Amino acid sequence: MTSRSRTSRMKCGCRLYSLPHTRSDAGFTLIELMIAITLVAALATGMLMAMRTSLLSMEKINGHLEFNRRVMGMQRVLSRQIGGAMPSIGDCGEVRMPVFSGASDSLRLVSSYSMNEGARGYPQFDQFTVVKGEQGVRLIVTEHPFTGPASTAPFCGEGAAAPDIEPTSLILADRLASCTFSYRERIPDTYPSEKWLPVWDRPDMPAAVKIEMTPLDGNMAVLRMTTVTVPIHVTREVRSLYEDIK
Repeated sequence: MTSRSRTSRMKCGCRLYSLPHTRSDAGFTLIELMIAITLVAALATGMLMAMRTSLLSMEKINGHLEFNRRVMGMQRVLSRQIGGAMPSIGDCGEVRMPVFSGASDSLRLVSSYSMNEGARGYPQFDQFTVVKGEQGVRLIVTEHPFTGPASTAPFCGEGAAAPDIEPTSLILADRLASCTFSYRERIPDTYPSEKWLPVWDRPDMPAAVKIEMTPLDGNMAVLRMTTVTVPIHVTREVRSLYEDIK
């Protein structure tokens, strides 16, 4: 047998045998495809639920942080406005009387702190009032420019009543169960005790103003408006006149 015939026989033998079909050659069945789609859908749903829960938690935390910043900002405004009280006289016709006066639910004063300007600026006539809101009570402040005793005339008599919320009014505290003002009497150092009065109608100015606020809800996750005590560092008598030094 020649080498050429042996080679041809080997080639013919190779053609008689074929390799068996593998799994990959057969492709995916419909059941396998449906199982794969179900698994991908389940994973996508789980990821979407996890993202939704995370977004809700982040929104809740941001809401608490924003509320806490607002509480701290309002306490700062209260301290600056009341702490900047000036010994001013108001003109109510023939009667001139100190502007600073207060009750348990309201306070009137002239402050060197301007809410509109955000810092010390022109003197402002401020009216703090406790009003009933949609949910509980709220503390608002209304600011008007003070240009002298005559600028307080519109607020004498009937104008001295608690004003309504104006476009320029600022809500300092909301959702409160109660909000009351009290005023510390100026007592000499020889007296060991101090006295807080619910009404201030004296010609001089008090040593401090205390605002006691009780929140309507007891959410411990946020800061609560409780009590703000603001000292007033003015010892000059309001009715005394200034004399320029020449």
